[in-house]
Amino acid sequence: MKLVGIDYGLVRTGLAATDPDGVLAYPLKTLDLNAFPSRKALLEELAGIIRQEKPDAVVVGLPLMPDGTESLTTRQVRNFAGRLVHRTDCPVLFMEELLSSEEAAWDLAEAGVRDRKKRKAALDQQAAVRILESYLHQPECARPVDVRWKGPDQKRLGQEKQDQEWQEQAGPNQP
Repeated sequence: MKLVGIDYGLVRTGLAATDPDGVLAYPLKTLDLNAFPSRKALLEELAGIIRQEKPDAVVVGLPLMPDGTESLTTRQVRNFAGRLVHRTDCPVLFMEELLSSEEAAWDLAEAGVRDRKKRKAALDQQAAVRILESYLHQPECARPVDVRWKGPDQKRLGQEKQDQEWQEQAGPNQP
């Protein structure tokens, strides 16, 4: 089972993939969000990469707090994944990613990557590798992206509210 993993961040998004049998995860690419004129452009680029990789599923890291509660970042990732699901032909799944970036930094230090620029460029990709490895070891823990996600107040988020939140997350320079 071929997979693509995504470590979505507000500055950079790391991508990883597996071999066609879904045994080995490897770094794929890092996308710098500042290089895109809008979040929509980022989503289109990701959709193109996903089409090119032809995965059976996409696994997005879901950052929960250590106690399992959700944060603002969690909601931002949910909004991102909700938009991504409409641009792909394969299932999009969430996998909890507690400490994936910290573990990725440790992996890079262990591998002897000392140069700050190289480490920064590889960190998000390695975090995406960690997310895929978690999925490969415990696929039963993954959850499908629910485009009708209920927020912390347990009310359905209407499309208008989601669009408004998405725009607020994008900041003033991002349409």
